[in-house]
Amino acid sequence: MDTPILSPETLALHTGIHRSEANEMSEGMYLTQGYAYESAEQARDAFAGDIDIYMYSRYANPTVTAFEERLAAIEGAERCFATSTGMSAVFVALGSILGSGDRLVAAKALFGSTLQTFTNFFEKWGIQIDYVDGNSAEEWETALATPAKVVFIESPTNPMQDVLDIPFIASLAHSAGAMLIVDNVFATPLGQKPLELGADAVVYSATKHIDGQGRVLGGAILGTDEYVYGPVRQMVRNMGATISPFNAWVLLKGLETLGVRVRAQAASALDLASWLEHHPKIDSLRYPLLPSHPHYERAVKQMTLGGTLVTVDLFVGEGVDRAGAEAQAAAFRFMNGLSLFTVSNNLGDAKSISTHPATSTHNKLSVEERAAVDIYETTVRLSIGLENVEDLRRDLDHALSLV
Repeated sequence: MDTPILSPETLALHTGIHRSEANEMSEGMYLTQGYAYESAEQARDAFAGDIDIYMYSRYANPTVTAFEERLAAIEGAERCFATSTGMSAVFVALGSILGSGDRLVAAKALFGSTLQTFTNFFEKWGIQIDYVDGNSAEEWETALATPAKVVFIESPTNPMQDVLDIPFIASLAHSAGAMLIVDNVFATPLGQKPLELGADAVVYSATKHIDGQGRVLGGAILGTDEYVYGPVRQMVRNMGATISPFNAWVLLKGLETLGVRVRAQAASALDLASWLEHHPKIDSLRYPLLPSHPHYERAVKQMTLGGTLVTVDLFVGEGVDRAGAEAQAAAFRFMNGLSLFTVSNNLGDAKSISTHPATSTHNKLSVEERAAVDIYETTVRLSIGLENVEDLRRDLDHALSLV
């Protein structure tokens, strides 16, 4: 009988299992910095690369291996390498293959820390970075008419949830000799498969949905064996952006409930987005699987879930400057009026969260730079949790009355 193709929810329970002699049900947690060798000769051969065994937990660890194997199976990737945080995953995914004189092409709409990394480090190291409007086919065609080393995008983007045309960008990137790396955090491994759409690698902040309960930090890079077990592994091993075994174990267990959590959160997010877009205190709203989304048709083709985030732009009155102090005060009244949405810069948590991007995640951008990607003082990002959706609706309605 042919081996059946298993769903992500099943893979999340039945892959990455390496039981010890105790034959435990829950995967073991290997809290160790190093490993004993059977002989001096075995240690010599391990360091020479002649044998592949556990040597030091900065290099590899059984608990971390279990998490990597499980996430790779869910993603459909050849390999996964776990990192200490999501930003270390972004840094290593790019830094392991870019060098002085190389060219990186990126969409303008990116997480604030990613933009800061590009500006404060990559540019200083002599890497040429060209930014494009991620939704402009013409700008992509122009930017990738000449050779590049890497193309980097988010889709959906943070926080405005633009859905970029991954197959189109992948085709252009490959013609330019570049790898396409996609930050897939908003979509999650369940809602979008960038590798199937033509991307070469995927990065995650596992801190978000994969943990999903606000406990630990972690990141992951997924792609081909050649890339992940080549430059990525070499860089992490030497510069030390290693995930701890404890964090990897928490994330491993988080994967077991990822499906039920994210599907429930996405259903609530769609429900609330459908209601909020007609609310008189909402000027505009972004949720990928709403027909009102500017990239709805693209989202339907690329995504199977709309994600757990709803991004709103508040209506604060005619003639009010959306980038001014009055608009910020109205947004803060809304956020402070919420009882069930915690003010935080995290997302994908079991608890609902509200975030003001202009003063938090994207505060290092100028007013003009934020406006270029549609972020204003009136913009609020809502991460929908596992609370009862009617409770959340009442909470939002009350807070909107304060705007």
